[in-house]
Amino acid sequence: MVIIESTPEFVSNVYRKMESNLEVVRRTLGRPMGLADKVLLSHLDDPNTTDLTPGESYINLRPDRVLLQDVLGQTGMLQFMQTKMDRIAVATTIHCDHLIQAREDGVSDLRESLAENSEVYDFLRSAAAKFGAGFWGPGAGIIHQVALENYAFPGELMIGTDSHTPNAGGLGACSVGVGGADAVEVMAGLPWEVLYPKHIAIFLTGEISGWTAPKDVILFVAGHLTVSGATNAIVEYIGPGARTISATGKATITNMGAELGATTSMFPYDERMGRYLRATGRGDLVPLAERYIHLLAPDEEVEADPGKYYDFSTLAGWSLTWSVLIPRTGRGRYPRWRRRWPTRQTSSSTRSPRPLSGAARTLRTRT
Repeated sequence: MVIIESTPEFVSNVYRKMESNLEVVRRTLGRPMGLADKVLLSHLDDPNTTDLTPGESYINLRPDRVLLQDVLGQTGMLQFMQTKMDRIAVATTIHCDHLIQAREDGVSDLRESLAENSEVYDFLRSAAAKFGAGFWGPGAGIIHQVALENYAFPGELMIGTDSHTPNAGGLGACSVGVGGADAVEVMAGLPWEVLYPKHIAIFLTGEISGWTAPKDVILFVAGHLTVSGATNAIVEYIGPGARTISATGKATITNMGAELGATTSMFPYDERMGRYLRATGRGDLVPLAERYIHLLAPDEEVEADPGKYYDFSTLAGWSLTWSVLIPRTGRGRYPRWRRRWPTRQTSSSTRSPRPLSGAARTLRTRT
């Protein structure tokens, strides 16, 4: 029987398999590994896979969890029935949130949705019970937030039929939004085929203070990468500054990574994530994460010299030493804002003596 909850037993089994697979993968790669590679490649269907060219190779992975919302969940469960399987092969949950329309207020909107979509909800509830999936009824919460608070954990590979699935990257999960067909294949026990993503790193220093917020980080990155600059790539936020952001702040950043076209975004495990796990009643997962932290963060060599290990170089020649947002006194009730954007460096005499060759750049918030 498939375990639905992220229990210590569930998580421990994931970590043991990750560790075993990475021993094989490291022999193939022969180099230090970043966070995304550790999580993705430790979930390979065949850890002996040798065709690992970012942006070119397709890889087969074994996700730990599938999330379905109540729109694609309908066709997903109908397709799963065609497999003639008695039970799901991978932990799966169905979340009834998309069909609730914002019209007046929460109470009346929920009441109207229950009246309009009762047949759908009844079908999803009964299908979940029959095939062993978890079920979150209408009003139980938004799918990506329910996942963050209940199911996500550092190092997990999660796919979901919702564009906000990367929200769980704030808790160190590799959490990717997919289509219904991909989800059903995994539910039926087949591997998930995906283009092996490229690697982008954002190296953070300093800490958020004053009027700045985690959203300012992703807005700044989006301003440079634009809506497609991270397509077919996983964005990793690393460096000492990353460890100063709360888990929910990290989730805000990874949630908005979809606006860059990114496959997903992730943060390494740190004490802030441990604090969040305890606050959400999952403190028993913290000792496991700390024991296996070597799986949940980039190798030391990678963080020490990120430009050597990440692919993306569009930002080469830019200096990103800046204050994210600097408030200034303005007229009226609300403050006006002044952005201090980096300036293009054209003269070699003004460049940093050792610019990073990859995508890793330093973002400093006002301290």
